[in-house]
Amino acid sequence: MPYTLDEQQITDIADDLFSAEKNRVQIPAVTLEHPNMTMDDAYAIQRKWVDKKIENGRTIKGYKIGLTSRAMQMAVNIDQPDYGILLDDMFFEDGAEIEVAAFTDARIEVELAFVLKERLEGDDITIFDVLNATDYVVPSLELIAARCYRTDPETGYTRKVYDTIADNAANAGIILGGRPVKPTDIDMRWAGALLYLNGRIEETGLAAGVLGHPANGICWVCKRFAPHGVALEPGQVILSGSFTRPVPVKAGDTVHADYGPLGGISVKFV
Repeated sequence: MPYTLDEQQITDIADDLFSAEKNRVQIPAVTLEHPNMTMDDAYAIQRKWVDKKIENGRTIKGYKIGLTSRAMQMAVNIDQPDYGILLDDMFFEDGAEIEVAAFTDARIEVELAFVLKERLEGDDITIFDVLNATDYVVPSLELIAARCYRTDPETGYTRKVYDTIADNAANAGIILGGRPVKPTDIDMRWAGALLYLNGRIEETGLAAGVLGHPANGICWVCKRFAPHGVALEPGQVILSGSFTRPVPVKAGDTVHADYGPLGGISVKFV
């Protein structure tokens, strides 16, 4: 898709998103002011914002792939995945207490994370390439946030997928836990989870909900990166996509995800 925004507009929007996160105050959706912006514009904003974070001392630790399941696509009314960038300050330990006020409109999603041992690059990557390049797969929760309003409080405008992409695919944090497994030790399609909020079950799902197999999400992002010469590198963590809907959280909430034979993850919001 061609660009509709110039370099200065892209920089200004990235600065606005950076400030929104820093000040914990949401801003209007970008497409509200720029209704003709394209996916290329959105990813350019995302990258400019991430570059600003890197200038402030952050490092890239991996990527998240979002909107890979029908559950998530239907939740936001889109029909294609997106990706965002994981930075070093986004990682939380299993059992952590997380200050929910540090995030705008915080929600939790259930996923599997792939930790790579080999480089992945190209538009011909297959599910078998992904499995061979993966050191281990581990249960994970993704903490998502919205630096721009999902629904504008003044106009009722609902943000579009390009707003989400510009907003680093809504990524805010990642919690790893449970039992790491080699990618060929289980049939990942049948890896499932029960998500509890304050002791009450809120969501269930199977990883097959992610494009039929969670490794397909990794194939998708490799193909998306291929024209730009970007590779997935050894040691990087790749979130393959949620197989449940996002669950809102607030101060005082406890979240527990039970992955059965793969163990569990718990986190408390304060």
